[in-house]
Amino acid sequence: MMTSTLHDFHRLLGGTGLSVSPLGLGTVKLGRDQGVKYPSGFSIPDDNQAGHLLSLARDLGINLIDTAPAYGVSEERLGPLLAGQREEWVIVSKVGEEFSNGQSHFDFSPAHTRLSVERSLTRLRTDRIELVLVHSDGNDLDILRNSGVYETLAELKREGKILAYGLSGKTVEGGLLALEQGDCAMVTYNLNEQAERPVMDYALAHGKGILVKKALASGHACLRPGDDPVRLSFEQLFAHRGVAAAIVGTINPKHLSDNVQTVASVLAAQQQ
Repeated sequence: MMTSTLHDFHRLLGGTGLSVSPLGLGTVKLGRDQGVKYPSGFSIPDDNQAGHLLSLARDLGINLIDTAPAYGVSEERLGPLLAGQREEWVIVSKVGEEFSNGQSHFDFSPAHTRLSVERSLTRLRTDRIELVLVHSDGNDLDILRNSGVYETLAELKREGKILAYGLSGKTVEGGLLALEQGDCAMVTYNLNEQAERPVMDYALAHGKGILVKKALASGHACLRPGDDPVRLSFEQLFAHRGVAAAIVGTINPKHLSDNVQTVASVLAAQQQ
């Protein structure tokens, strides 16, 4: 059986002008194996395995890749791995959260925000990052109103170093403010958690971008009994027309192919 791909299902990310695949590849597992919320352990793949995974993702029609300074060495590894194919990827990175010695710490100041983006550009070996999200610690409103991070991202966008910005937050109020003043919000939305749905509704009404994290509940959706939980997750998610893409962080080629097949099948059914 021919594996379905996502090439025909790319869509615009809100008003950013960026065309993205409905499934994005999350790369936390390329960079760190401490302090991650997955139900089973894993080994960080070597460069050969990581390169194979990226190549498979491209073949399957994925052009969206999600990384962050807090993902250990993810950005440094992606730089050389994406050499020669930069134009084929839409890169999402973050600012605000740093991860070292097994601990996260946060800095949303203008100086650190600029330093972080410049460092990400160097690590990723690129002259621009398509989308930079504020990696919230949960105090969404305080960060957006008082830290200066959004104003700094707006400057970096004017300078052409980033093409769009937004918030990967934890509250409805934060998501709404992030969209009001920025381009995109990354929200949690899955079979177990739907509290941030109003942010998705706002995005749909105002032409803003939505990316979904934890679409499969960090792998825990796969542990549900009964019906196919992965399919149910994607059916629920893509039933909302405000959603541009779901970020799924897998390093298992079979899981990646299966997820793509499921998403393609769900989207094809919705088009009928």
